[in-house]
Amino acid sequence: MTVYLDHAASAPLRPEVLEQMLPHLSGVQANPSSPHGPGRRARAALDEAHERLGASIGAEPRALVFTGGGTEAINLGVKGAAWAGKAQGHRILTTAVEHKAVLESCLLLEKYGFEIKRLPVDRYGRVDPDDLTAALTEKTILVSLQWANNEVGTIQPLAELIERTRAGSRALVHVDAVQAAAWLPVDVEALGADLVSFAAHKVEGPKGMGALWIRRGTAILPQVHGGAQERYRRAGTENVAGAVGMAAAFELAAAERELVADDVAERRDGLAGAVLGLDGVELTGHPADRLPNSLSVIVRDVAGDDIVIGLDLEGIACSTGSACTSGSTEPSHVLSAMGYPPSEARGSLRLSLGRTTTDDDIDAVRYALPPIVERLRAGAARLEDGAGESAA
Repeated sequence: MTVYLDHAASAPLRPEVLEQMLPHLSGVQANPSSPHGPGRRARAALDEAHERLGASIGAEPRALVFTGGGTEAINLGVKGAAWAGKAQGHRILTTAVEHKAVLESCLLLEKYGFEIKRLPVDRYGRVDPDDLTAALTEKTILVSLQWANNEVGTIQPLAELIERTRAGSRALVHVDAVQAAAWLPVDVEALGADLVSFAAHKVEGPKGMGALWIRRGTAILPQVHGGAQERYRRAGTENVAGAVGMAAAFELAAAERELVADDVAERRDGLAGAVLGLDGVELTGHPADRLPNSLSVIVRDVAGDDIVIGLDLEGIACSTGSACTSGSTEPSHVLSAMGYPPSEARGSLRLSLGRTTTDDDIDAVRYALPPIVERLRAGAARLEDGAGESAA
């Protein structure tokens, strides 16, 4: 059986969630916009999913737009708000460690005349609120901030950053809560943002399902055009089963979050003690203000990809960082922004735990990792010695 320690990439679908989805995946899968009986039943299930998800995150059901995942929710929030607000200004602030969905959206907007300011971060991946204040101008229309980083787990000082934005501008605030929602209490009204993005599969829900919360009165330009679905904010026949699954996953997470988070953090700390006890291993991200399931490290003198392969051969699944940049030959943009040189950033290893992680899973890594690192370092040393002899 595989030891799965890649929950930050995607958490396994929870059985209770699947059970609630199954009735909407079999039999007549009617279009919720159809006026007949099956269509009305599909509409009722979709409306109920809006209500249930809203109750889990402190949102009015009408303020939620279901999307095809967290990336689409982020695109709708960032690009939708930017295009809707262009008459008031063209400046957008974000950070250098955002998810690719934010950074690539900003790159596109930049091509159309928007000015993008990417705020720097410290060694832990956190933004200095003073840097945000200094970057605000009367032309700033949007500030997009990640609540918790998807690679290193660092939690931003979000309340202060939003407060600074409100004090220094009339800009809208978009929060990427995709990674944070499974582990941090969510109340979108209390958060103080205008737009908040979520994904189901980070919270043991179905893949390909997300949502954007839009504060009442906030203007956005739809990014998917067609019919009148989702109150004209996102066209296309709705994924009823996905919406039901997302609502169920968030309900369960909200009910169990505190207990589960403490349990997972305890296991994470036990794993950290073993991993950080190896020579040449350094924790990345904030040592305290980070998600309870996140353990991200640099293993010096070894390529992170090679460690991942070695662990995979032992039946342990993990990653070097964000799954969205898997396969890239470039070092992590997050670690680069945090000041790590490419030679060190390529040694990144991310072990992310979940509700179902066991003590046996932790022990498996504890025993498997040291000999893998030792073997890889020995191989690298032999290559260096061989290269040196050839050069001589």
